[in-house]
Amino acid sequence: MIDMKVNAVTVDQSGGFLVLLTDKEEKKVLPISVGPFEAQSIASFLQGKSFPRPLTHDLLKSLCEKLGGKLEQVVITDIRDSTFYAELYLRHHDRLIVVDSRPSDAIALALRCGATIFMHLRLVEFTYDCSDFIPGNTEDEEETH
Repeated sequence: MIDMKVNAVTVDQSGGFLVLLTDKEEKKVLPISVGPFEAQSIASFLQGKSFPRPLTHDLLKSLCEKLGGKLEQVVITDIRDSTFYAELYLRHHDRLIVVDSRPSDAIALALRCGATIFMHLRLVEFTYDCSDFIPGNTEDEEETH
């Protein structure tokens, strides 16, 4: 598995929202389409915004904690018919519970819980070079001079 991090939330050419996950070295990026509410939830967390009442992902975090659980990691596991799949790995006492999730919800929850985000190695073929996808990534340009 590859350790990933959220680089940005952006808008694609058709006006849809994308979460850009990059590997720790910022060489590869995995763009994942997300809905507007999930994009807002992820972006607001990245921007440090808070709300007077809990958003859905804040509620899920609170629920996990109140029930004695801890989100250890999320894994982007697969892609089928252009749809990504993910799993939540929750620790409850000595038991590890794996729960199916949409990647957008898994990412939003992982950010709030400080959990690690992983991508299965088989999804590398769906990644792009960061230098081609993320503005300001000039690593390749520096190597050619």
